[in-house]
Amino acid sequence: MFIAQAFKYKHEWWYYLIGVVIIFAASQIGSIPLIGAVAFKIIAEGGNISDLEDPNTLMTILDSNLTLFLMLLGFAVGLWAVYLVVKYFHKQPFLKVTTSRKKMDWGRFFFGFGLIATTTLVFTGIDYYSNPEDYELQFQMVPFLILLVIAVIMVPLQTSFEEYLFRGYLMQGLGVMAKNRWLPLLVTSFIFGGLHFFNPEVEKLGNIVMIYYIGTGLFLGVITLMDEGLELALGFHAGNNLIAALLVTADWTVFQTNSVLKDISEPSAGIDVLGPVLILYPIFIAIMAFRYKWFGWADKLSGKVQAPVVSEINSIVENA
Repeated sequence: MFIAQAFKYKHEWWYYLIGVVIIFAASQIGSIPLIGAVAFKIIAEGGNISDLEDPNTLMTILDSNLTLFLMLLGFAVGLWAVYLVVKYFHKQPFLKVTTSRKKMDWGRFFFGFGLIATTTLVFTGIDYYSNPEDYELQFQMVPFLILLVIAVIMVPLQTSFEEYLFRGYLMQGLGVMAKNRWLPLLVTSFIFGGLHFFNPEVEKLGNIVMIYYIGTGLFLGVITLMDEGLELALGFHAGNNLIAALLVTADWTVFQTNSVLKDISEPSAGIDVLGPVLILYPIFIAIMAFRYKWFGWADKLSGKVQAPVVSEINSIVENA
């Protein structure tokens, strides 16, 4: 039902092609303030403007809080573009790219948020007390409070952009074109993972870390299709990135923040990469499946997507 909702609105393939171009262009426009601020700082310090090509310079030359805000601004603009494309180009209510329910289920959102936030806090706490030499306490009240405000406002916009783009807009678009569920699940997961290829974590840990990114995309896609909505994925993604930004940073991560702790250990692509995908994600899926009584796994993950019959279309119109 979540994917099939798109049949009622403008769903021809070229609508999605144009929509993706508009969204991509908007997100790139949103990155201009970061590039402009970095360029101004480089010139003011007598540097070479070609330094903009160095990702490390782009992410470290400014104050970390300012960098985080400007970096996330591009995602916020992208999210606004997704909203405009869905609502005014496809003529589709934004709720219909969010969930198959009659309204947003915030209980599901906060359940997904709480599940990953609690897990991250517990595992980080255990590791901190087991291996204190791997961490440096860098808490500073004022920078952290500024970070807190920025992160609470901007990180959910960043994660929501990614969820609405991949598990919402593209999942529905590919689903109505292919008329099945397995293709959009796989394609959106691989694209989602692939876009993380240029993250500094990949350079530090190697290509094996792509298993984590693609696996995370698959996990978020599975819970979206099984639950017929984005609420769990929206909450989970926001909780994961928000706690990561506030709790622990490292010199080799994409988020270098004024967090409470700094990981100073030498990272290795082992349990940190494979553990979430092979152990934690299946456990999370089992917990969600039990709580929300999921059934019909084969059909929901690989079954056909069909246009609603007339009675179902009328119901969609009434609930729009």
